Amino acid sequence: MPLFFGRHTKKMIKKQETPEEKKAKEALETPLKEKGYDLYSLRFLSSAEGPKLEVVVDRPEPISLDDIVALSDFVSAALDEADPIAGPYTLDLSSAGAEKEIALARLPEYVGRYVHLHLSTPHQGENILEGDLVSIENGQCALTITNKGRKKQATFPLQDVDAARLAIKF
Repeated sequence: MPLFFGRHTKKMIKKQETPEEKKAKEALETPLKEKGYDLYSLRFLSSAEGPKLEVVVDRPEPISLDDIVALSDFVSAALDEADPIAGPYTLDLSSAGAEKEIALARLPEYVGRYVHLHLSTPHQGENILEGDLVSIENGQCALTITNKGRKKQATFPLQDVDAARLAIKF
């Protein structure tokens, strides 16, 4: 379920899933999984331009524009068959993006990728680390960090990681 922050409060408010979203989700989760994708998010919106279904997909490997184009026909056909939304609507299919959040349980799938990690307990005085994820073994996380042209390896308890996302290496 998408999460939204209330305008005048700091607590999170969960948006209630619409019947259209529920039906579309049911129609897409298994076929996408069979193609190697996860349904990252799904929202049905009504706007001045008309109804729109926003579908965001994900997988550990990068998703190219060509992948999205090919997947668009597949998703459209699955939705046409299930017919979760009465009347015409626009399908907006995209990937989770270059700096997507990574669920901590799935972090091992991103070994070899450049990541941004937030630590609950600082490692050598730093609670934000960016680098190549080298390994996750025996409850330890290893990251290769480049600082001023020098590479060093940081190893710290995996339990100290409280947030992770992909990052862009410059």
